[in-house]
Amino acid sequence: MTEAARQLAQRTEDRLEKVSETVRERFEEITKRRFADLAHQGLFADQPDQGSDRARAEIHQGRPGGPG
Repeated sequence: MTEAARQLAQRTEDRLEKVSETVRERFEEITKRRFADLAHQGLFADQPDQGSDRARAEIHQGRPGGPG
């Protein structure tokens, strides 16, 4: 491989790394904003309990359904 070809390959690799870094940064920015918007709108507040908290409470209170 000639020196010119190596330089071209290195420049191309550097550009691709910069593009991927920019894409990652923008993706993180967008997803953080989107998550914050959903939280501010209260979309997570109305989700039903999946039962894990209830089951944990039953275990600690010795109710049926717990281990033992």
